[in-house]
Amino acid sequence: NNKSYEQAKPAKEAPKPFALPEPYGTMRRMYAYLMRQRHIDREFISYFVHEKLLYEDKRHNCVFVGLDDSGEAKHAHIRSTNSEGRVFRMNIEGSASEHCFHKNGTDKSLYVFEAPIDLLSYISLFPEGWQAHNYVACCGISSIPVLEMLRQLPQLRQVYLCMDNDAAGHAASERMGKLLEERGISAERLVPQQKDWNDDLKAEQENKMERSELCQTFC
Repeated sequence: NNKSYEQAKPAKEAPKPFALPEPYGTMRRMYAYLMRQRHIDREFISYFVHEKLLYEDKRHNCVFVGLDDSGEAKHAHIRSTNSEGRVFRMNIEGSASEHCFHKNGTDKSLYVFEAPIDLLSYISLFPEGWQAHNYVACCGISSIPVLEMLRQLPQLRQVYLCMDNDAAGHAASERMGKLLEERGISAERLVPQQKDWNDDLKAEQENKMERSELCQTFC
């Protein structure tokens, strides 16, 4: 009898409940990476650390935490701090896509980014009055985190779409702009000169260094 029996299919695994990665004892590697490689101002890194929105995990990744409106962690985006080799970045399994890395302010404006590092880079470039503004990093190009910010902050009237200067960033901005206008909210596009805001920040820091070297030569 050569009947072939179908193999029993493994039961689908239940999705893992969300849990933050275990923190490392210090945040030295993370600070070094964000300041030296990414040129982000120490003051802003410390602010997000103090607010429990940023820390270093046991694998020395930067962990960007997203809280829900009751202050509970519901999302984590991790990014490796190693500059050599493959860049590793991902959203932790079980993360709620609507609760991405964000900061609530007091005014009626919201600044929208693709990645947490772009958000921190933009604040480093344009620090004036930053505490008053609202910011969100979508950890991708989904509109879900933006709609959640609108739900949580009904006072919002002006959204600045600060997505990457590439095809995906332009398409996402157009899509989000339409969604916002349908809701009667003014949307404006802010485009980085390079591919993203961190590239702009690095270029600005390099120019400053060149200028100070020139000054040492000629002043």
